[in-house]
Amino acid sequence: MRVLVVAANTERINLPTLPLGAALVAAAAAAHGHDVAFLDLMGEADPELALRREIGVTRPDAIGVSVRNIDDQEMARPAFLLDKVRPLIAACRSASAAPVILGGAGFTLFPEAVLRYLDADLGVCGEGEEAFPALLDRLEIGSDAWDLPGVFGPGHRPAERRAAVADLDTLPEPGPRLWASADVARPDVWGPVQTRRGCPFRCSYCSTPLIEGCHLRCRSPQLVAEQLARMAAAGVQRVQFVDNVFNIPRDHVLALCRRISALDAGVEWQCIVYPSRLDEELVSAMAEAGCRAVSLGFESGDDRMLRAYRKHFNAAEVRRVSELLAGHGIGRFGFLLLGGPGETRASVTASLDFAQSLGLDLLRVTVGVRIYPGTELADAAQAEHVIARDDDLLRPRFYMTPDLEAWIHDELAQRGIGAGPRI
Repeated sequence: MRVLVVAANTERINLPTLPLGAALVAAAAAAHGHDVAFLDLMGEADPELALRREIGVTRPDAIGVSVRNIDDQEMARPAFLLDKVRPLIAACRSASAAPVILGGAGFTLFPEAVLRYLDADLGVCGEGEEAFPALLDRLEIGSDAWDLPGVFGPGHRPAERRAAVADLDTLPEPGPRLWASADVARPDVWGPVQTRRGCPFRCSYCSTPLIEGCHLRCRSPQLVAEQLARMAAAGVQRVQFVDNVFNIPRDHVLALCRRISALDAGVEWQCIVYPSRLDEELVSAMAEAGCRAVSLGFESGDDRMLRAYRKHFNAAEVRRVSELLAGHGIGRFGFLLLGGPGETRASVTASLDFAQSLGLDLLRVTVGVRIYPGTELADAAQAEHVIARDDDLLRPRFYMTPDLEAWIHDELAQRGIGAGPRI
């Protein structure tokens, strides 16, 4: 089949985001024998016009649209990002009779609601590298796909809600299509690479288990290193490991760092680490392999709030890890999440004092916690009548401890700390 895969995200909230998920699915469909065109709308002055033009050239038999984000997680002035995707689906409809198939992390969180809102034909919930080509095969022969895992349609919910790939080493690399629309020489452009999927920690507010599952699956360190070598040869010298938690399991990460060091390709990289389970040997190996900065999502500096968020570390452990990273010249980006269940003025003050005492290179504060379906936070919000039980949560809803929001913003202003979205 002739297939057009569209990365619909055009947001640059923190850094220009390269479309890893869409590029992986496009590569998998091509490896499966389909004729695949790829369109990244990031940076397009007129996304609708670019999409219509590409459809006219490609004349696809199916159109896949990756929906990365639903909103910007900003409680004060939430931006509902599907309002930018909706006209793109309408453009697909007017330019082609091909079925429109949704996918991506945003779709996976709210498959039925997003399918209705965007008026698409089908959607793949979860990992699309196997499910999307299988769906294309069914469409090509005119057969239904309702037995496939993760495939939603209007009025149809699959028996297996989320598609997942058991062996990540079987998947093709995204290839140059990933950065074709970006200037990789720009210092704010980082090529995304994934080394593992799944998160076993189940933080009370986190959507990652809904997107990737809780079972940890890792790519071979050798294959990841070989991918980095190819990216470096193509001119990509800055890499962002987009794993939700890079430093687990420890032995896998240590083996990967040693292989990257052996490459001697001059690649710089950054990652997200769980602020525990880091020791001298591992941090030293990360620094030697080119790690220049890490994101520390500790979310609070108050031990009681850390327990409430279901974190498996305390503030003392965060401080130890922060000092260890600084000692090896690795930059530290810190993140706080204020206003969750049980938050008080005392816990907010403790968190801000703690974060400022670490001497971080960057501190980002999010005020209010986005509520996602299927999380412990959603259950708490329902019990406290913050949200209704029938709220699908597609429109952004936030948890904020009563009477704290204005005071938190005043406190941040007095300290000279900015608050902003984090996605």
